[in-house]
Amino acid sequence: MEEAKAAQDREHKFLSIAVEEAYRAVDRGHGRPFGAVVVRNDQVVVSCHNMVVKNTDATAHAEVTAIREACKKLGKIDLSDCEMYASCEPCPMCFGAVRLSRIKRLVYGATAETAIAMGSCYQNANLEIKRVDGNGALLAEQLLENTKGKFQMY
Repeated sequence: MEEAKAAQDREHKFLSIAVEEAYRAVDRGHGRPFGAVVVRNDQVVVSCHNMVVKNTDATAHAEVTAIREACKKLGKIDLSDCEMYASCEPCPMCFGAVRLSRIKRLVYGATAETAIAMGSCYQNANLEIKRVDGNGALLAEQLLENTKGKFQMY
Protein backbone atom coordinates (compact mmCIF):
# COMPACT_ATOMS: atom_id res chain seq x y z
CA MET A 1 0.00 0.00 0.00
CA GLU A 2 2.80 2.43 0.88
CA GLU A 3 4.59 1.51 -2.36
CA ALA A 4 1.52 2.42 -4.41
CA LYS A 5 1.18 5.71 -2.53
CA ALA A 6 4.86 6.51 -3.14
CA ALA A 7 4.47 5.79 -6.87
CA GLN A 8 1.37 7.99 -7.01
CA ASP A 9 3.18 10.81 -5.17
CA ARG A 10 6.11 10.53 -7.61
CA GLU A 11 3.79 10.72 -10.63
CA HIS A 12 1.98 13.69 -9.10
CA LYS A 13 5.31 15.48 -8.49
CA PHE A 14 6.45 15.23 -12.12
CA LEU A 15 2.99 15.78 -13.61
CA SER A 16 2.70 18.96 -11.53
CA ILE A 17 5.85 20.26 -13.23
CA ALA A 18 4.31 19.52 -16.64
CA VAL A 19 1.15 21.40 -15.63
CA GLU A 20 3.24 24.38 -14.46
CA GLU A 21 4.91 24.38 -17.89
CA ALA A 22 1.49 24.34 -19.56
CA TYR A 23 0.47 27.45 -17.63
CA ARG A 24 3.80 29.05 -18.63
CA ALA A 25 3.03 28.44 -22.33
CA VAL A 26 -0.15 30.49 -22.08
CA ASP A 27 1.17 33.13 -19.67
CA ARG A 28 4.12 33.88 -21.98
CA GLY A 29 2.09 33.70 -25.20
CA HIS A 30 4.25 30.84 -26.49
CA GLY A 31 1.42 28.46 -27.35
CA ARG A 32 -1.48 26.45 -26.05
CA PRO A 33 -1.61 25.02 -22.51
CA PHE A 34 0.54 21.92 -22.81
CA GLY A 35 3.64 20.94 -20.86
CA ALA A 36 5.99 17.96 -20.76
CA VAL A 37 8.80 16.75 -18.54
CA VAL A 38 11.50 14.18 -19.33
CA VAL A 39 12.75 12.34 -16.25
CA ARG A 40 15.78 10.08 -15.89
CA ASN A 41 16.74 8.31 -12.66
CA ASP A 42 14.12 10.33 -10.75
CA GLN A 43 15.70 13.60 -11.90
CA VAL A 44 14.16 16.13 -14.27
CA VAL A 45 16.23 16.23 -17.44
CA VAL A 46 14.11 18.96 -19.05
CA SER A 47 10.71 20.55 -18.58
CA CYS A 48 9.19 22.28 -21.59
CA HIS A 49 5.96 23.78 -22.80
CA ASN A 50 4.22 24.33 -26.11
CA MET A 51 6.31 26.71 -28.26
CA VAL A 52 4.24 26.67 -31.47
CA VAL A 53 3.47 30.41 -31.49
CA LYS A 54 6.84 31.59 -30.17
CA ASN A 55 8.83 29.47 -32.64
CA THR A 56 6.36 29.78 -35.52
CA ASP A 57 6.63 26.00 -35.74
CA ALA A 58 3.58 23.76 -35.92
CA THR A 59 5.66 20.84 -34.59
CA ALA A 60 6.88 22.63 -31.44
CA HIS A 61 4.41 20.87 -29.16
CA ALA A 62 5.52 20.43 -25.55
CA GLU A 63 6.36 16.74 -25.94
CA VAL A 64 8.37 17.22 -29.13
CA THR A 65 10.18 20.21 -27.65
CA ALA A 66 11.00 18.20 -24.51
CA ILE A 67 12.32 15.30 -26.57
CA ARG A 68 14.49 17.63 -28.67
CA GLU A 69 15.91 19.33 -25.59
CA ALA A 70 16.47 16.06 -23.70
CA CYS A 71 18.32 14.57 -26.67
CA LYS A 72 20.57 17.64 -26.86
CA LYS A 73 21.20 17.71 -23.12
CA LEU A 74 21.94 13.98 -22.87
CA GLY A 75 23.83 13.84 -26.18
CA LYS A 76 21.83 10.92 -27.56
CA ILE A 77 18.66 10.14 -29.47
CA ASP A 78 17.75 6.96 -27.58
CA LEU A 79 15.83 8.00 -24.46
CA SER A 80 14.96 4.44 -23.40
CA ASP A 81 16.22 5.19 -19.89
CA CYS A 82 13.78 8.10 -19.56
CA GLU A 83 10.13 8.70 -18.76
CA MET A 84 7.85 11.48 -19.92
CA TYR A 85 5.15 13.25 -17.96
CA ALA A 86 2.74 15.26 -20.10
CA SER A 87 -0.04 17.56 -18.99
CA CYS A 88 -2.34 16.06 -21.64
CA GLU A 89 -2.63 12.87 -23.65
CA PRO A 90 -0.25 13.35 -26.58
CA CYS A 91 -1.54 14.00 -30.08
CA PRO A 92 -0.57 11.47 -32.77
CA MET A 93 2.54 13.43 -33.76
CA CYS A 94 3.77 13.66 -30.18
CA PHE A 95 2.95 10.03 -29.48
CA GLY A 96 4.99 9.11 -32.56
CA ALA A 97 7.90 11.21 -31.29
CA VAL A 98 7.69 9.51 -27.88
CA ARG A 99 7.83 6.12 -29.57
CA LEU A 100 10.69 7.09 -31.91
CA SER A 101 12.75 8.37 -28.99
CA ARG A 102 12.10 5.07 -27.19
CA ILE A 103 10.97 6.71 -23.98
CA LYS A 104 10.15 3.80 -21.67
CA ARG A 105 7.13 5.23 -19.90
CA LEU A 106 4.58 7.95 -20.60
CA VAL A 107 2.31 9.37 -17.91
CA TYR A 108 -0.27 12.02 -18.81
CA GLY A 109 -2.97 14.01 -17.06
CA ALA A 110 -5.85 15.35 -19.16
CA THR A 111 -7.44 13.25 -21.89
CA ALA A 112 -7.49 13.94 -25.61
CA GLU A 113 -11.26 14.44 -25.30
CA THR A 114 -10.64 17.34 -22.91
CA ALA A 115 -8.24 18.93 -25.40
CA ILE A 116 -10.73 18.44 -28.24
CA ALA A 117 -13.50 20.03 -26.17
CA MET A 118 -11.40 23.17 -25.71
CA GLY A 119 -10.75 23.30 -29.47
CA SER A 120 -7.14 22.22 -29.33
CA CYS A 121 -5.18 19.88 -31.60
CA TYR A 122 -6.57 16.65 -32.98
CA GLN A 123 -8.31 18.77 -35.60
CA ASN A 124 -9.13 17.24 -38.95
CA ALA A 125 -7.10 18.79 -41.71
CA ASN A 126 -8.28 19.10 -45.27
CA LEU A 127 -5.41 16.94 -46.45
CA GLU A 128 -5.02 14.67 -49.44
CA ILE A 129 -2.57 11.82 -49.01
CA LYS A 130 -1.46 9.92 -52.10
CA ARG A 131 1.39 7.59 -52.96
CA VAL A 132 3.08 8.64 -56.17
CA ASP A 133 2.77 6.36 -59.18
CA GLY A 134 5.39 5.07 -61.59
CA ASN A 135 9.01 6.21 -61.60
CA GLY A 136 8.63 8.40 -58.50
CA ALA A 137 7.66 5.40 -56.39
CA LEU A 138 10.46 3.32 -57.89
CA LEU A 139 13.00 6.07 -57.25
CA ALA A 140 12.00 6.31 -53.58
CA GLU A 141 12.01 2.53 -53.13
CA GLN A 142 15.50 2.37 -54.67
CA LEU A 143 16.72 5.05 -52.28
CA LEU A 144 15.82 2.90 -49.29
CA GLU A 145 17.33 -0.21 -50.84
CA ASN A 146 20.54 1.58 -51.87
CA THR A 147 21.17 3.16 -48.46
CA LYS A 148 20.09 0.43 -46.04
CA GLY A 149 23.64 -0.59 -45.14
CA LYS A 150 25.07 2.94 -45.02
CA PHE A 151 23.57 4.21 -41.80
CA GLN A 152 23.07 2.90 -38.33
CA MET A 153 19.67 2.75 -36.71
CA TYR A 154 19.59 3.77 -33.08
